[in-house]
Amino acid sequence: MRYLIGGVLIGYALKKIINIVAIIAGFFLATLAYLQYQQIANLNWGKLQTISEGALITLANATQQIPGFDGNDNVPAELIMTNLGIPLTGSLAIGFTIGFMKG
Repeated sequence: MRYLIGGVLIGYALKKIINIVAIIAGFFLATLAYLQYQQIANLNWGKLQTISEGALITLANATQQIPGFDGNDNVPAELIMTNLGIPLTGSLAIGFTIGFMKG
């Protein structure tokens, strides 16, 4: 039961943090676009796109190195379950989902 409550709290907090970061990033990009419109700043949107694509490729490559996450079944299921535990991950995942949806 405590893992369920912990999962709800983690999911709720994570959703709020993601919302705050998205709002800040949106205001930042809107400010940059406004400054460019007023010809106060000159932005190279092509270079910004290139940099962001590089960051996304790096993130995608990093997630492929997580065992069991890349779709390869080279890691035995017993090893994954002994590290995480079925009751912990099950109730925590359900709580996380509820908290993320309600947040």
